[in-house]
Amino acid sequence: MKGKLLRAEGDLANIIPIHLDASFFFERAVRSLDRNHVDKALKYFRKAVEYEPENPVNHCNMAGILSEKGDYEASNAILANVLDVVDPSMTECYFYMANNYANMDRFEEAEQALVTYLEEDTQGQFMTEAEEMMELLYYELDRPAKLNRIKSRKGVVEHDHARELLEEGKFAQAAELLEGMPPDYPDYLAVRNNLALAYYYMGQFPKARETIAEVLEQEPGNLHALCNLAIFHQNENRTDQVLLLIKKLRVIVPFQQEQVYKLATTMGILGQHDTAYVHFRRLLKAEETAADPALAHYAAVAAFNTGRYDAAERLWHHVSKLDPGSEVSPFYLSRLKAVQQDELQPENLSYHYHLPFDEQFKQWENYGNGIPEEMKNDPLIRSSFFWALRHGDRATKLQVIHALGMIGDYEVQQALQSFIQESDEQQDLVEAAQSVLNELLATEQHSERSRAVLPLSTVAARSIQNAAISAEGSQTESISHWQAVVDRALQMTETKAELQQEMERIWTDYVSRAHPEMTAMKHIEGWAAGLEYLAAKIHRRPVTYQSVADRYGISASTVSKYAKQINKVCSTVPPTV
Repeated sequence: MKGKLLRAEGDLANIIPIHLDASFFFERAVRSLDRNHVDKALKYFRKAVEYEPENPVNHCNMAGILSEKGDYEASNAILANVLDVVDPSMTECYFYMANNYANMDRFEEAEQALVTYLEEDTQGQFMTEAEEMMELLYYELDRPAKLNRIKSRKGVVEHDHARELLEEGKFAQAAELLEGMPPDYPDYLAVRNNLALAYYYMGQFPKARETIAEVLEQEPGNLHALCNLAIFHQNENRTDQVLLLIKKLRVIVPFQQEQVYKLATTMGILGQHDTAYVHFRRLLKAEETAADPALAHYAAVAAFNTGRYDAAERLWHHVSKLDPGSEVSPFYLSRLKAVQQDELQPENLSYHYHLPFDEQFKQWENYGNGIPEEMKNDPLIRSSFFWALRHGDRATKLQVIHALGMIGDYEVQQALQSFIQESDEQQDLVEAAQSVLNELLATEQHSERSRAVLPLSTVAARSIQNAAISAEGSQTESISHWQAVVDRALQMTETKAELQQEMERIWTDYVSRAHPEMTAMKHIEGWAAGLEYLAAKIHRRPVTYQSVADRYGISASTVSKYAKQINKVCSTVPPTV
C-alpha cells in the first residue's frame, strides 16, 4: 500500500501543471488556425480576452476571425469597443473596420473609417493597402474621398492642397494653410518656398523676403529659393542683386524635371530667354512633359524672344495640335507672321499661356456680359490677374482692376482691399480699385436684400450695432463687417429657415458677449462657415468641417478655427466641435 502510494506520489511529481492564462489560450488559438480550425480558434481567442480584457491584440484577433467567417457586423462591434474602451490608440482598427464595411458594400461608412485611419494613424502600417482601397472607393462612390491629411506622411495632403490654392490664385487661404505646417514635415523647405510666394502675391514683400532668407540659411543652394529671390529682387528694381543671382543660376543644370521647369520659367521672367529656351527644349524631349501645350507655348515664346522665328512657328503649330480648341497659338502665329512681314515691331512676349490682357479684354467686351463664367474660374486666368495687379504697368493694372470687377468674388474683394492699402501705388489706381470695390460691395448688399431669405432679426441687428458702437475704431466699418458675416451665412443657407434662425441666435449671442474685443472682420467667409457649422451641429444635421469648407471655398481648418472661436465664447455645442 505504502509502495503504491509512493508510486502515485512519484507519478504526480512528474506531471507539469497547466497554467490557464491568456498566453495559453492564445497559443491554442494560433495552433487551431494553423490547422484551419477557425471555430476552435475563435473560442480560444474569446477565452484569451476573458483572461486579459485589457489586451487589445486579443480583441483584434477575435475580430479578424469573425471577419474571415463573414460576420462583419460582429467584427466591427469588437473593433469599435477596442477604440472606445480598450485602447483608443489602436488606430489600425479603423482600417480593419473599413475593410469590413467594404465587404458589406457600405462604401460611405468604409470611406469614413478609412479617412479616419489615414488622418489619425501615425505609423502608416497599412498605407499601401489603404491607397488601394481608396481607389476602390473612388470607383464605387464616383468621387474622391474628402481627405484633409495623412498623419503618417506629416502634411503631404495639406501641402498639396496649399499648392492647389496657390495655382487658383487663393493666396490668403494658401498662406493660412502653409503657416500651420509643422517644422518636422519632411519637405518643410518647399513649404516655406510656397509660403514666400503666397506672401509675395499678396504684396507682403518683407515677409516674403524673410521667409526666403530662412530657406537659404538652412540650404544656401536651394534652387526654388534662389529663383524666387531673383524674381522678388527684379520686381523691386534691385538690379545688382538680380545680376548676381542670374550669374549663379545660369550655370546650374538641374536634372529633376520640377527644378528644370522652375529654372526655365524663372530665367524667362528675368529676361534670360536663351537660357530659358534651352531648358524648355530639354523638358519637351522628356516623355512625361512632351504633350504639355503650355510648355510648348513657353518654348515658342522663348524662341520668339531670341529671334528664332522658324522654331517659334513650329512650336506654336505643335501647340495647335496638342490643344486644338485654344485661341492662344493662332493669335501668336498671326502676330509672328506680322513681325516677319515687318507689319509689327517685335516685342518680348509674356510666358503666360493665355492671350495678352489687352486682347482678352477686347474679346470679353464682345461678349456683352463681361467675362465668361468658365474663364472667371480658370485658375491660370485668376492667378495672372492677381500677378498683373501687383507687377504690371499702369495701363495693365487699370485693365486688371476693371476685369476683377467683372469677377467680383470674395478673393477678388480681398485682393482689391490689399491693393488699396499699399502706400506706394499711384493715387488714380487706388481710386479706381476703391471704386470697383465699392460697387462690388454695394451690388452684393443689394443682391442679398433682394433674395428671398429670412432677414436678420431686429434684436440681432441691434446687438451688432451696439457692439460696434462700443468698440474702438471705425463704427461704420465694424457694423458692415460684422453684419456681413451673418448676411453671408444666411445667403448660403437661404432654403433652410430653421438653420437661419439658429445662426441669428448664435451670432446675436456671440456679438453681445464679444463686443469689448470687437474689431473689423478679416475673414468673413471663415466666420460665416463656422457659424453655419455650429447651427447645423445643434440641429443634428450631418455636417463636417470639410463639407462646409467645400461650399464656402475655404479650408476645413479655417471652418474649424472660427467655429471653435464662436463656440468658446457662446458654449453653443460640446467642446468636441
